[in-house]
Amino acid sequence: MTATRPRGSEREALYVRIPTDRARDLDRASFELKLSKQDLVSALLERYVDPSSAASLESLRALHGPLDADGNRITIEPAPQGLTLGRHDFRPDPVADVLTLADAAELLQVEETSVASLAERGELPGRKIGEEWRFTRQAILDWLSAGNG
Repeated sequence: MTATRPRGSEREALYVRIPTDRARDLDRASFELKLSKQDLVSALLERYVDPSSAASLESLRALHGPLDADGNRITIEPAPQGLTLGRHDFRPDPVADVLTLADAAELLQVEETSVASLAERGELPGRKIGEEWRFTRQAILDWLSAGNG
């Protein structure tokens, strides 16, 4: 690569902070190519940045990921086991075999007082353990399908 001054010799100061690793890469490239960093950066800008081209601007925008509706960068951080793309995995909550009064009410889609009343009268199969009612999911479903209510 030859040391040419892109687009004339006028210069303007540009002060930027870049990640340390990228600064070291720029230093190394400058040394290896025997070009000043300012000539190297100028050449890169001339080659890759065309603010009059929508395609060029989109390419640059894509370097830093997607933006939300307000123009803020959307950051995606991978989970500890890594980021999985193009795949999904559903793991349903395990279904409890033994239900509390609240669980039984939710299963039957009624108030807890209704379930407690049915259980107290012996109409709904369940057991009282201490002060707490317990029901088996299958017994409630069997009771419901038998039409004993």
